[in-house]
Amino acid sequence: MIAPSFYGLHNMIKAKKYSNFWLKGGRGSTKSSFVSIEIILGIMKDEQANALVLRKVASTLRDSVFDQYIWAIDKLGVSNWWHASYSPLELTYIKTGQKIRFKGADNPRKIKSQKFRTGYIKFKHFEECDEFKGEDEIRSINQSLNRGGSDICTFYSYNPPASPTNWVNKASERAKLRDDTVVSLSTYLTVPKAWLGREFLMDAEQLKKDNLTSYKHEYLGEVTGTGAEVFNNVTLRKISDEELKRFDNIKRGLDFGFARDPLAYVTMHYDKTRRVLYYFDELVKVGLSNAEAVSKIQAKNKDNDYITCDSAEPRTIAEFRSLGLKLLKAKKGKDSRNQGYKWLQGLRAIIIDPVRCPTTAREYTGYHYEKDNQGNFKAIYPDGDDHTLDASRYGLEKNMKKGGYVPWT
Repeated sequence: MIAPSFYGLHNMIKAKKYSNFWLKGGRGSTKSSFVSIEIILGIMKDEQANALVLRKVASTLRDSVFDQYIWAIDKLGVSNWWHASYSPLELTYIKTGQKIRFKGADNPRKIKSQKFRTGYIKFKHFEECDEFKGEDEIRSINQSLNRGGSDICTFYSYNPPASPTNWVNKASERAKLRDDTVVSLSTYLTVPKAWLGREFLMDAEQLKKDNLTSYKHEYLGEVTGTGAEVFNNVTLRKISDEELKRFDNIKRGLDFGFARDPLAYVTMHYDKTRRVLYYFDELVKVGLSNAEAVSKIQAKNKDNDYITCDSAEPRTIAEFRSLGLKLLKAKKGKDSRNQGYKWLQGLRAIIIDPVRCPTTAREYTGYHYEKDNQGNFKAIYPDGDDHTLDASRYGLEKNMKKGGYVPWT
């Protein structure tokens, strides 16, 4: 049920030799699957044990890590002994009433006030812990939860960011110096091929051929560079007329701009099978009246296909519609900008024709992480000079998944 690379860690947990486990790895390394199985087993073996599973944003829990724990229960063949609740989001071991609760760090009060019918929080799991603000936030959460019992076991699972100065990479390096801590790197190469499937393995091999640096980062979990570039999956090249004829999944996005910010309209093709995005047309201009903007967009969208736009401008939307454009409002939602940019980062490739889309090409290749006063990269996506990126998020909204867990079978 666990990959061979985790046999040693399993024995360490069983022997209660360590308290903290930093589990880093690339795609398909099954680190989160390992943690979910260990915590389910740990609770069933210790009547005083409860667990708290955390992600930075609560809305990402149900479709990612919660489903992962459901998978673990089913895999262990104990689904009749557990009850799943979706409001609140928790799993209950029916025999004793022990619980696994799932919380987002975007509401700190709900994390601090944790009371259980019996026992204490023995297990903590920070899933995608690189999404948290930094060590201070993690430390604050731990200080409020490390009470009530001994043998507390904390798991930090994450895909290492590209930048060596990212807080989680630096924290895991420092963690190696602690006697109560293990830092482990795992990759898909140690996982039985049948668990991953043919398509996963083919995708990995193709990326290895297309972009070795991205392959090392995404699949091997390596810290591959300075990390200043937000998008290291961009290729600038001409998109031929023959390619254009084959594009059959056209997406259109529109960001209205504001004051001195330009209106940005982009046309894309998204190859879902290969996870490749193509940009082949744009309109980016400051100072357009609404009538001028609609006219120029209609010239590029001759069939008047639907366009997904920023929902924050209801009056502008109404006027654009009255002038003939078919607009859909982007749903956006909490943390949609960060999730959207992360989704774009995760694509196998972003192909931009720099002649057809010069502004899109410039914004993607020039979009870098900013540094703080200490020279460290900030863990947030910078704001500004990202108008075509925002238009893209709207146009691709239906394709963007907010969860991170995809079952093997």
